[in-house]
Amino acid sequence: MVHPLGEPSDGPAVAVETFGGWIHVEWDPQAAVTPLGQLPFFIEFLKTAELFEPWVEDCPLAYHSPNAPSKRDVLATAVLSILVGHTRYAHVTAIRRHTVNPRLLGMSQTMSEDSVRRAFRHAPEPACTQWQQKHLRRCYEPLLEEPWVLDVDTTVKPLYGKQEGAIMGYNPQKRGRSSHVYHTYFMRNTRTILRETGAIFSCRKHVETIRIHMTQWISAWS
Repeated sequence: MVHPLGEPSDGPAVAVETFGGWIHVEWDPQAAVTPLGQLPFFIEFLKTAELFEPWVEDCPLAYHSPNAPSKRDVLATAVLSILVGHTRYAHVTAIRRHTVNPRLLGMSQTMSEDSVRRAFRHAPEPACTQWQQKHLRRCYEPLLEEPWVLDVDTTVKPLYGKQEGAIMGYNPQKRGRSSHVYHTYFMRNTRTILRETGAIFSCRKHVETIRIHMTQWISAWS
C-alpha cells in the first residue's frame, strides 16, 4: 500500500523518496503478492543514484509536433512495463489503468503501446546505441576497480531460408548453413552483460573485438 507522506497509518511504514515526492510504503500481510510491491524501492534507487533523469535527458528521441507525447512519459512507460515483467508491446495496455506507480516515476500520463512501439522507429541507430551504452557503463564502471573475470558466451542460431544478417561461418549443428552468431560478454558473479555482438565467426576477429571493447572500458573508466 502506498500513500502520500503524512497520512495516518495503522502499522509501520517506510519512507521512500520518488520522482513524485516522498511517500510511505506499508506492507499488508493479507494482500496477494504482486510485482508492483517492490517498485517504489527500485524507483527510489533510480532517483538517489541519478540513473533515470540523465538517461531520459540524453535520449536521442525528438518530438516536434505540439500534440506529440512527452519523451519522459514514453520512456517511463517502457521502463514501467519492463519492471512489471512485460515482454511484448501489447502488454503495455495493462499498466494504463495504474494510478500510483506512474506518478512515482514523475509521469504526467501513461502512454499507449503504439506510442512506445513507434518511438524509436525513425531514431538514428548509432545515436541510440551510443546513448544506451553510455548509461550502461555508468552502472558497472565502479565495479571495474575490483578484480573481475570476463566470460564470453557464444550462441549459434541456425537459420532457414533467406533471413537478414545471415552469414556463412562456424555452425557445428548445421554445417554449411547460414546462421546468426551472438557473442555476449559477462562480468562473472555479477550477471552484468557488458556487451553483445554478432556476425563474428573467426577466433582472430573475436580476440580483436574483445581488445577493442576492453580498451573502451578502460579508457572510459580511467
